[in-house]
Amino acid sequence: MTDDARGPDTNDRDRDRDRDEPPDLSVLDRYRPLVDDFAAFRGACARPLGYTVRVNPLKTSVERVRRAYDERGVEHEPVVWHDRLLRVATDSPGASWPYVHGWVYPQEEVSALPVLALDPQPGETVLDTCAAPGSKTTQIAAAMDDRGTLVANDRSLGRLAPLRSNAQRLGVTNVIVTNRDARNLSTRPLAVDAVDRTLVDAPCTCEGTVRKNPDALVEWSEEYLHSVADLQRDVLDRAVAATREGGTVVYGTCTFAPEENEAVVDHALSRGDCRLVDVDLPLETDPGVREWRGESFDPAVERCARVYPHRNDTGGFFCAKLEVTG
Repeated sequence: MTDDARGPDTNDRDRDRDRDEPPDLSVLDRYRPLVDDFAAFRGACARPLGYTVRVNPLKTSVERVRRAYDERGVEHEPVVWHDRLLRVATDSPGASWPYVHGWVYPQEEVSALPVLALDPQPGETVLDTCAAPGSKTTQIAAAMDDRGTLVANDRSLGRLAPLRSNAQRLGVTNVIVTNRDARNLSTRPLAVDAVDRTLVDAPCTCEGTVRKNPDALVEWSEEYLHSVADLQRDVLDRAVAATREGGTVVYGTCTFAPEENEAVVDHALSRGDCRLVDVDLPLETDPGVREWRGESFDPAVERCARVYPHRNDTGGFFCAKLEVTG
């Protein structure tokens, strides 16, 4: 997600609101036909989400971070499905010297999933189309061992400052920051015909972030949902076009809406230049949905992954992995 169409990235900013009053979740009633045990789903969405941090291997190790937290009496525990994520018992993970020194990046658990699916490798050329403020950009750089070329793009000029700051704080040196509209981003200035892998962490309605941002649904509307879906289709189309044949494009959102998820992927498949492959994620997921409100999607969308809050005690997420076929 990026620009003004996006809510704050998961755990990138400290919460500034009291969670004594539960959020209004009536918007989520539209997903009753999609979710098994809807009461558990809605109950999970109403519970506040704790904080997690991702350890930055470019500067330190998990063991060293855990010792630092122990010395300061900060309770923590590892996330079982990701060896660089720690749950921390603090409401201000950014107010610590491990953060200042770039040892950790506050990041919600499910926010780490699309980069796991992307699986970037050292030496490749990788594009992050909607990069600010940098949680996934810095995660990609770590997976690449800071080798190769990482293009971090965002169309919002005001969001480039935190993107650069976070990259610098975490010791990332292989990143090129660009300020372009991802719908018509060109690879020509990079002196490459196409990149190896592309991440589209798309702007969305942010429904899945309600556990950490109770205001996420306050201004929700179907009009806005459809407008952002149009943007998502255009960004994904350009991402596929910018990626080499045989390369990988990962599309992710933090929303439950099929209009922003399966419908967008279905549109990309209809163009005939990519195909869905299985998403191997290390936590419990549900398959993509093939029908929604009278609309049918390509059966292949079942290969997409839906992450519901009540399955793993996380936020909500959607992830699709595409192979470019030329």
